[in-house]
Amino acid sequence: MPLNIPDNLPAIEILKEENIFIMEQRRALSQDIRPLRLALCNLMPLKVTTETDFIRLLSNSPLQIELDFIYMDKHESKNTAKEHLNIFYKTFGQVREKRYDGLIITGAPVEHLPFEEVDYWEDLKELMDWSLTHVTNTMHICWGAQAGLYHHYGIGKYPLPAKLFGVFRHHLTQKNMPLFRGFDDTFLVPHSRYTETRAEDIQKHPDLILVALSDKAGAHVIVSRNHKQVFITGHFEYNRESLKNEYLRDKSKGLAIELPENYFPCNDPEEEPRQLWRANANLFFINWLNYYVYQETPYEWAL
Repeated sequence: MPLNIPDNLPAIEILKEENIFIMEQRRALSQDIRPLRLALCNLMPLKVTTETDFIRLLSNSPLQIELDFIYMDKHESKNTAKEHLNIFYKTFGQVREKRYDGLIITGAPVEHLPFEEVDYWEDLKELMDWSLTHVTNTMHICWGAQAGLYHHYGIGKYPLPAKLFGVFRHHLTQKNMPLFRGFDDTFLVPHSRYTETRAEDIQKHPDLILVALSDKAGAHVIVSRNHKQVFITGHFEYNRESLKNEYLRDKSKGLAIELPENYFPCNDPEEEPRQLWRANANLFFINWLNYYVYQETPYEWAL
């Protein structure tokens, strides 16, 4: 996909080394094409890493995309330079009057808090309400999925006895869902979280469809019946090193952390991790862009 992003975004050089096709702004402006307009509300602390992970997946279809980055300015970022946010990011207030074909709301390391105690909760609620009228389709990921399910549908999250951490096998509970067109009967996805959204709560709600499930990791992909919202409890976007880096971080902090399951060969953290979900992740994002964004969005948004 020719993905139109700022010319000097740090992710560009990383992705060029991986032969990911990125279209910088000066080239995109020469093409007379109506690009898809996407926004990424990045709630993760390591914003450059998260930017790179999502750009990698959004760069695998022939569609041209313009991508805006949004951050919650009520929260002080301790891991990303203020200069980076000032150059590459917009606040919700700056995009409030815009319309987007797609929106991605990432996870955030705030699972230990009740939603109402998160310092940007009110702003995030406003953004989620705004997305219902200003965005064709919104994808919510991990804590972002829990936040969306809680805010829109009143579905709570529950603490797990230990961190769910590793790469887990999933299966589909619904046939012929466009999001999973081309998928095998079972597929692998990374998870990293301390809380869960329970499958039985989702299945009881008349406005939600539980699409993908794991015997070990629980509910994974939920879609609203109008297909305008997608909720993902795992991390299709994670790169090869993501779980390793989280494991080493938690270990260095003295936290009780087990090796991520089904990740290191022979459970040896000295070995290079196995990346067993990349093809699935690429196909999932292609399907989302095609069936839930491109084919549903108007050619021109009515202002």
